[in-house]
Amino acid sequence: MRIISVLLATVLGAGTLPTGASPGAGGVVVRTDAGPVRGTATRDLRIFRGIPYAAPPEGELRWRSPQPPRPWSDVRDATRPGPPCAQAPNELAGLPGSEAEDCLHVNVTTPRTRARPRPVIVYLHGGGFVSGAGDHYDAGLLALRGDVVVVTVNYRLGVLGFLGHPDLPGSGAFGLQDQQAALHWVRRNATAFGGDPARVTLAGESAGALSTCAHLTAPTSKGLFHRAIALSGSCGVRWLKNGLGRGSPEATTWAPPAEAHALARLYTAQLGCDTVDCLRRLPVSGLLANPLAPVLARPMYGSPVLPENPETALAAGRFHRVPVMNGHTRDEHRLLTAALYAPLIDEQQYAELVTDTFGADAPQVAGRYPLTRYTSPSEAWSAIMTDAGWACPTLADNRALAGRAPVYGFEFADRTAPWAGSTPPPFPLGAYHGSDLPYLFPDLALTPAQKRLSLTMVGYWARFARTGDPNGPGLPYWAPFEPGGDTVQSLAPAPDGTKPVDVAAGHQCAAWLTR
Repeated sequence: MRIISVLLATVLGAGTLPTGASPGAGGVVVRTDAGPVRGTATRDLRIFRGIPYAAPPEGELRWRSPQPPRPWSDVRDATRPGPPCAQAPNELAGLPGSEAEDCLHVNVTTPRTRARPRPVIVYLHGGGFVSGAGDHYDAGLLALRGDVVVVTVNYRLGVLGFLGHPDLPGSGAFGLQDQQAALHWVRRNATAFGGDPARVTLAGESAGALSTCAHLTAPTSKGLFHRAIALSGSCGVRWLKNGLGRGSPEATTWAPPAEAHALARLYTAQLGCDTVDCLRRLPVSGLLANPLAPVLARPMYGSPVLPENPETALAAGRFHRVPVMNGHTRDEHRLLTAALYAPLIDEQQYAELVTDTFGADAPQVAGRYPLTRYTSPSEAWSAIMTDAGWACPTLADNRALAGRAPVYGFEFADRTAPWAGSTPPPFPLGAYHGSDLPYLFPDLALTPAQKRLSLTMVGYWARFARTGDPNGPGLPYWAPFEPGGDTVQSLAPAPDGTKPVDVAAGHQCAAWLTR
């Protein structure tokens, strides 16, 4: 099981064959606008994997906008996924790397029964913009129980997707352009798979959620989707000083052009190149091996795709007016603390970290997060990072969205969520970053109460994709987020249950949002 694997700043998603699928199951052919594909037919589902939505971005197409796929006439095998886009091996996650540039593929999962056109959910994977793949997600439960078409997407990662070089027109956002190309593909081909091109929901977790938020503000994404779902990746998410390990600087997702250009020039010089053409001739392995490569995997604003910082645009009301579901997990940062702080934080180190991070404000912060309230200093540090960097910025974004578009805020709060690691975590991780994914894309054992929560979450997603409102028969009522409000829907199994909670009070946002 790989759906919850630690990367430096995020969680990767991964999985197995979709629900009910087997390599020997029956086949089914669908004709796309580029050519016919043969997928897998199970008792309940039709599954198509590795369908090209753009030409391979290799050779002269490396670091260029995605181009249309090359048409084919013979039936193309779509029973196996294409390769993940080029990425370095992830030793922490136990995932191999990839050097593939011919990777711009989608995977489609749809109920087998014929029905009126179904809503389409386009899901963008997480992985810190440096790793992951669309086929790592088992979309069977969501497609079947939600009665929707689910499309998962591969997009260029790392330096191949987000290198912001001044000599590369449109650079810094090629990965986002790939996602747009996938959305265009959905608009052209949804009907062939039983989907409704007029009801497309763009969704994602972590880096996929940040991408979704970027598309909410990207002018060239207008009209490509009709609703949006962001899990643990609102536009304003940030990492405070020391948040990604001792000595790490304060950081946000979005790279300013001057910073991106300077790093790109340094990267190019370190590789012995003085032109982009030289970079295009280098092997992928050399591009990925350079120590600067992971640092360059930040979407750059100031381009035609992303003219301004998405956080700034969202706060100013410059975003597409579509219904949005936007939220986070209750204990986002615990996973990152467990991964990035070894040995774990002790009392003296906690005091040193708070002082180094907050300076003159350190006594007030320490007073709000006393060690007596937590079972370990690592939990206390994680609470600070969760509140200041995840929960409260997400609340601020929900307030910016509300009043201009329908918004449904949420907090995944199952603090008994299953753990995927082969060894127990070093301290209780609670509702950690990515712990909500197995409830939507199941590949971990859930208790009966957690299975009921899973079906509730799937029901919310499906209703939202269908109508722009997650409420429906048999589901706990979910009130829209109010302008200036504090209340979101807590997603938890019984006995706590799914109910409204004051997220501002639970995460001390009155203090953090005034900083």
